[in-house]
Amino acid sequence: MSQYFEVHPQNPQARLLKQTAQILHAGGIAAVPTDSSYALVCHLDDKAAAENLRRLREVDDKHHLTLLCRDLSELASYARVDNRQYRLLKLGTPGPFTFILEATKEVPRRLSHPSRRTIGLRVPDHRVTQDLLAIFGAPLLATTLIPPGETEPLNEPGQIRDRFQKRLQAVLDAGACPMQPTTVIDLSGDAPVLVRQGRGDPARLGL
Repeated sequence: MSQYFEVHPQNPQARLLKQTAQILHAGGIAAVPTDSSYALVCHLDDKAAAENLRRLREVDDKHHLTLLCRDLSELASYARVDNRQYRLLKLGTPGPFTFILEATKEVPRRLSHPSRRTIGLRVPDHRVTQDLLAIFGAPLLATTLIPPGETEPLNEPGQIRDRFQKRLQAVLDAGACPMQPTTVIDLSGDAPVLVRQGRGDPARLGL
């Protein structure tokens, strides 16, 4: 049975975020709000939690999981970024963009793409998620909360609890989020490639 925490979207209660962080540190999976849609998150270094995350979404190891980071200073630990890529990252963060980048050795091999050695990274522009990341003390492994067999992300936290309460350990309710997933930009090659058009406007990046 999942814990259900109702928090203020602009001034979230720290004690509830601390409880959520404790659940994540203990290997749990939580549904959290972002600036694009609700996401499923877990501890980056917990292999069992990452496998549970993939099973819940019914995706294989070729599906890019994403690292949610507080800011670009954390990105550098997990991705190789040159000056050209960094300029685009600065334009798109924080915001509803996911960037595919070459992973560093800090990223466990099981979490990166099996053939390409890439990882998705993003900095969400959402107060609740930012405060949770600060309390948790490290990036979180994440994927958009799209139920198996469906194409649209879930937006209503009560509905998320009802559908997944036996498989999630926590739901962080900060009200409804936008219904769109992030815009995905692949920066791992010689030129940026738009992989998925979502909430983020590629024009913001000059693309």
